[in-house]
Amino acid sequence: MFDPERDPGRPVLGIDPGVSRCGYGAIAGRGPDVRVLTCGVIRTDPGEPLPVRLGRLADELDALLDDVAPVVLAVERVLFQANVRTAMSVGQASGLALAGAARRNIPVAQYSPNEVKLAITGHGGADKVQVQAMVARLLRLPELPRPPDVADALALALCHRSGATVRDARARAT
Repeated sequence: MFDPERDPGRPVLGIDPGVSRCGYGAIAGRGPDVRVLTCGVIRTDPGEPLPVRLGRLADELDALLDDVAPVVLAVERVLFQANVRTAMSVGQASGLALAGAARRNIPVAQYSPNEVKLAITGHGGADKVQVQAMVARLLRLPELPRPPDVADALALALCHRSGATVRDARARAT
């Protein structure tokens, strides 16, 4: 997998999946030179039929993957969700992102929300505002990234970039 220390200029794309709101954030660079390449939210109209919404989301994700050309895709993994509708929505959006990456031979890394919070804030139980504040600080942004979906996507990319060297060293050692 990608080692950001050897090639810090190559982008990492984070995706916070959802059908109504899908956050994305691409970063590149290393240490104090890490910077945001692009970030935002892909929105779909809840009044449209689900297949139409998924088709639009797939098109937007495909365009994003082509534009950013990330070296790796970091996607939030849902381990447990009390709300079945939310779990289905996140799963469907996540599947579209994973399929888009697979069609382009882009490696995928998945992280649970707690893993991301721990990597970014030092506390796995951090709230949304704490994540937004730390993402803004790490990326030297003038304000908190909003909505939280954007902060979560940037946090996913930061989480992967910060841990890739350790993971790669472990993989080489085994």
